Amino acid sequence: FIEMRRSMDYDRLLSLATDLGYGLLESGAEIYRVEESIQRLLHAYGVAQADPFVIPNCIIVSMVTPEGVSMTRVRRMPSHGTDVDLLERYNDLCRALCREPAPLEEAEAQLLQIGQHRREYTMPVLMAAYVVATWAFVLFFGGSLRDALCGGLCGLAIGLALTAMTWLRTNLFFKSMIGAAISALLALGLTRIGLGEHSEKIIIGALMALVPGIIFTNAIRDVMAGDMVAGISKVADALLTGVSVALGTAFALGITRLLWGV
Repeated sequence: FIEMRRSMDYDRLLSLATDLGYGLLESGAEIYRVEESIQRLLHAYGVAQADPFVIPNCIIVSMVTPEGVSMTRVRRMPSHGTDVDLLERYNDLCRALCREPAPLEEAEAQLLQIGQHRREYTMPVLMAAYVVATWAFVLFFGGSLRDALCGGLCGLAIGLALTAMTWLRTNLFFKSMIGAAISALLALGLTRIGLGEHSEKIIIGALMALVPGIIFTNAIRDVMAGDMVAGISKVADALLTGVSVALGTAFALGITRLLWGV
């Protein structure tokens, strides 16, 4: 390890730490976890002074080499979701490198392999997840089996709409609003033709697929950890998503009132 430190390429080390932090943040890790992982990794490779600064859409990593050279790397984070499997693999790699620092070439190869082997779900599996989740939520809120069936159909409609809008690169606000509108319209239509019994329970059960629960939970954890900027940013993101869901539902209710007078 001493010989490795003597020939250390600190520019590559900084890139490795930044890329690892990027992978963690992209997978949905909390801000404090990303900063701590970057700092521990750099310390494990002999960097005494390392100062990562992370917010939901940006990573800034600064460090000072043993020779006194200051280096900084910045990476912007686009909109992303949560991938727990990917998060665990990035976290395991960080822990392994901190316990036993590997040569940079080997560490970079392991990091690249994680990014290239992401678990991908087929379209039928994703749609089935939407159907089962919304079906269960309708039952949870007191709906009948007929309501649950309608909720599953609404969940399928949400899944198809979100997939199509993701392909069109629509932002989260409009995806949530359009998904909520389609779901509410379908729920009211199914109730009107007699398939569903309680439109309000179908709607609220289906809308649970759009509720930003993970975002809000991570926001509270960031605030409790002292990362106020990141926490407030995520809270604003969650509230904005909630507003978009409300707007989409209100639009559907208004349209049906105009058309059917109910």
